[in-house]
Amino acid sequence: MIRFFFRVVGFFLLAGAFAALVIDGTRSIAGGMLSLTPLGTTIAWIAPTKFAELKPLIDHLNPFLWNPVMVHLLLLPTWLVIGGLGILIMALTQKRRPKIGYSSR
Repeated sequence: MIRFFFRVVGFFLLAGAFAALVIDGTRSIAGGMLSLTPLGTTIAWIAPTKFAELKPLIDHLNPFLWNPVMVHLLLLPTWLVIGGLGILIMALTQKRRPKIGYSSR
């Protein structure tokens, strides 16, 4: 049951990544140049108050996490981050393949 829940979450993340890719593609075609939406812009658009609280929270945990790690993560395209997370969840929750050459009895 838990595996099914995580598979559904991974599927919805992949669907969201596809939607973000379509939005970026449409914006790129309309603008005549490549236009990718960074993850930080998407998070700030969805939850502006929580995004403002993100930096002090991470600085409180470890200042090293904000500057090199989170800054680069927030600059990546939204579809790439969400899609990578969805693929990772789907890959981790798939059924194990049976070993070849061993009896299942």
